[in-house]
Amino acid sequence: MKYLTRTVWVLSFISLLTDVASEMLYPIMPIYLKSIGFSVLLIGILEGIAEATAGLSKGYFGKVSDHSRIRTPFVQFGYALSALSKPMMAAFVYPVWIFLSRTIDRFGKGIRTGARDALLSDEATPATKGRVFGFHLSMDTLGAV
Repeated sequence: MKYLTRTVWVLSFISLLTDVASEMLYPIMPIYLKSIGFSVLLIGILEGIAEATAGLSKGYFGKVSDHSRIRTPFVQFGYALSALSKPMMAAFVYPVWIFLSRTIDRFGKGIRTGARDALLSDEATPATKGRVFGFHLSMDTLGAV
């Protein structure tokens, strides 16, 4: 198991914990939003914009990370944004603030994803890339269970 370097373990464990936090929050999020006055349409718009933010920022920040060749700050900042935004969602009751915190969470995902995957790739040889990414994905999935 020499392919599981410290970096692979750390990134995989952080992904596991991030998914645990997300899976504790997101199943009850629509109920919470409905209870504070969000309509079903507004919940859908919120989720759509948040996911679009993640998708668009993944491409942009992945390219910036590749160009700069400095990956760790992108990963750290992305995970920090996600970690800070989750408690904000529970603390806020105004739709604009909830929208902002949910969008910040997905923006953090967009910032970290490309750089994190590049770090994982840098840790692997051509022969171990599948194992490294498979291990990371399995830890990520375990956190979602």
